[in-house]
This record gives sequence, C-alpha cells and structure tokens, in this order.
Amino acid sequence: MSNELLNRITIEPDKCGGKPCIRGRRIRVSDILDLLAAGASYEEILQDYAFLEREDILAAIRYARETHHADL
Repeated sequence: MSNELLNRITIEPDKCGGKPCIRGRRIRVSDILDLLAAGASYEEILQDYAFLEREDILAAIRYARETHHADL
C-alpha cells in the first residue's frame, strides 16, 4: 500500500471503537465500503461527506483489499 494512502487510515482507541477510520474522522473504512457496496458513487459519497476527498475513498478500498480484515 502506498504510504500516502496508508497515512489516510488511522486507528485510535477512542474513536469508533478502535476501528480503522479516515484521517482521524469519525467515519470508518467499513462505512465507506458499505456505501460503495450499496451502490453509492464516489461523487455521492463526496457530496454527502464534504470533509472526504477522493483519495480517502481509494485509501479505504486499498486498505480493505490489502489487509483482508473481516471486522473493519
């Protein structure tokens, strides 16, 4: 995983139960993946979560693919 994308994923015990999140925000990698699985486009996600960037979505996908965590 590229370091730039990897740096967008944070894990903090006091946020979201220690689950992987995007840039220290209270949105989990699994939230992004769930939105995509439900058919949301990148554009829809970015409109609904104005603090997100396209690279955050890419980071979530790459993190999930490369870590193979079932409990994101």
